[in-house]
Amino acid sequence: MRINGQSSFRRILVTRILLLFVPVLFIGQIVALNKARSSLLKTARQNLTESAVMRGERILGAIATLKTSILTASHTTVLQSGTSEEKEAFLMQLAQSLPNYIQCLHLTSVENGEIIASSCGQKEIIQIGPPVANDGVEIRSVPPPKPGTTGPRNPEDQLQLLLTTSVYNNSGKLLYTLNLESSLYKQTRNQPGSLAGSTIVIAEDGTILAHPLPDLMGTNIKEHSDAKQVQSIINNAIGGRNEPINLIFQKTKELVAGYTVVTNPITAQPQQKWIIMSVTTVDNALLGLEEIKLILIVLTVGLIGASLAASLYLGPYLAGPVEELRDYALNIHSHHAARPVPHNFQIREFNQLAQALDQMVDRLKAWAEEIETSWKEAKHANQIKSQFLATTSHELRNPLNIIINCVRLVKDGLCDNREEELEFLQRADETAIHLLGIINDLLDISKIEAGKLSVVMQPLDLRQILLEVINIQSVNVQHKGLQLKTDLGTEQIPVKADAAKLKQVLINIIGNATKFTDEGGITIMTSIKTLIDGISHVTVSIKDTGLGIEPSQQHKLFRPFVMVNGSSTRKFEGTGLGLAISRNLIELMGGTITLESAGINQGTTVQITLPIIDSSLLAISITENNSKNPKLLTGSEGIKDTNSLSANYTKSVILESNGNQEYSELQPLEKNCEVSLYCN
Repeated sequence: MRINGQSSFRRILVTRILLLFVPVLFIGQIVALNKARSSLLKTARQNLTESAVMRGERILGAIATLKTSILTASHTTVLQSGTSEEKEAFLMQLAQSLPNYIQCLHLTSVENGEIIASSCGQKEIIQIGPPVANDGVEIRSVPPPKPGTTGPRNPEDQLQLLLTTSVYNNSGKLLYTLNLESSLYKQTRNQPGSLAGSTIVIAEDGTILAHPLPDLMGTNIKEHSDAKQVQSIINNAIGGRNEPINLIFQKTKELVAGYTVVTNPITAQPQQKWIIMSVTTVDNALLGLEEIKLILIVLTVGLIGASLAASLYLGPYLAGPVEELRDYALNIHSHHAARPVPHNFQIREFNQLAQALDQMVDRLKAWAEEIETSWKEAKHANQIKSQFLATTSHELRNPLNIIINCVRLVKDGLCDNREEELEFLQRADETAIHLLGIINDLLDISKIEAGKLSVVMQPLDLRQILLEVINIQSVNVQHKGLQLKTDLGTEQIPVKADAAKLKQVLINIIGNATKFTDEGGITIMTSIKTLIDGISHVTVSIKDTGLGIEPSQQHKLFRPFVMVNGSSTRKFEGTGLGLAISRNLIELMGGTITLESAGINQGTTVQITLPIIDSSLLAISITENNSKNPKLLTGSEGIKDTNSLSANYTKSVILESNGNQEYSELQPLEKNCEVSLYCN
């Protein structure tokens, strides 16, 4: 049944992979683009800076070359004393030998200002004030006219320089001035993606000397909106810093620039500087970014497709075993017992899960069988308890009826003589003792079930307890004509137990052996063994040749209210509580009790095991008991070994009964009784 808000494992697997993978791809793409953009801008600034340095060096080198060339020419003989034709030919030759950015050479008379010779015909040269006579070279810049004014226009729209030097005759008289008109450099159109950039030259005072836009030449940076940015570049250049700054000379285009600083070549004063800049647009610097974007887009689409394919492939691969195990678990109630759990998956964890599920099913089946068996046993136990109540009521009513009838016969004087009265009273007394035993058993089992049964532990001699119990039970053994064999050794067997409770157990076990044995005999033996832990244990074995028990029924004997084979044992009196009480008493005393039988009519062996204590503790306990009870008569007084019992000591007579404690002594019998305690 599908619940709202839940989804299948297959769908969750596919969607989760995509939800995790796709955002990571997009984030990675954004990071890669930003990193690529930063790298491209950094590379552009480095290239532009190198370009600015090279252009600054080229400008200085070109001006130095021009100064040397014009100064050398002023000292030639042709210019000093040659004819006009020779002078003009010399200037034409000199113009051709100089770089192509030379526009014009003029030799002008100092007296009247006439052009004596020229490399560009009669074209007038741009004059900025009167020449100053000196022995060196004077350099002047020719700024373009300001917007809206008329005048000679720089044909290259670039910074123009006018170099002037004096020409003297041999006697040292100033005759002419040699003027050289040259552009600073020529702007070239760069190819898209080129990082050479366009050149901008700015004087230290902010005047723009060269610019790719002619309208800006001759203006001051303070007149423009980006004055702060340009002034920052000037300050950084003069201060020797090269920090990346983007410029916006146009509102729609952002520029990236590299710059350097050179000494003003016109004044040649170190404190006056020119700032040489190489600029290009950010779009041109990031021209390769479009290719990177395209590659990343293709890569992202490919990875998303691969992740989708991987999700669709892994979905059945991972969800298939889960679905098979789910179907098996949902339909497990309808499976045949021979149908195994799905296995042989390609993933080890799923095989382990299948194995665990199979083991769990087996455990559930075993538990179900145990529950069914326990239910049957509980039902059977309820029936047994009902039978026990019926049996117990019978066991209680019969003795009570006997006691009542015997007492009434004596009370009503229906007996013929005194002996008959004593006989009925004796029978009533014996029946009352039997009834008391049944009631004691019921009280003991109720204490056991309530957990209130307790024992008083004290050191005692197990051999002595056995002798007392044997004396008590020997009468019943004798009455049934059974043999009683004992092997108790000759030494004391010190144990720690409750004497009264231990006697109760031994009387019950030996009494059962006597009750369920019709012929043969009973053997009572003791053996001592030392276990691996160094603790010694004594085992008391009571073996009979009686009715026996089926092996399949032996585990029920120590349960309360259970009487095995009721049809065959019902002829014997009892409530079925003796062994249950005995087991609990022995366990309370730290021992164990077991029962073994080969089968019906093959006898039974009951073994009671108790730990042995130090014999010195037994000696102390006997001394204390003798000081408290100096006249106590023990059942083994005067008897050293039951194996050597003579015919003179074979009959057991009860002398005293005090609750559950009974004491007896052996009385002599006729000489014709056998040593085996078998007397008729």
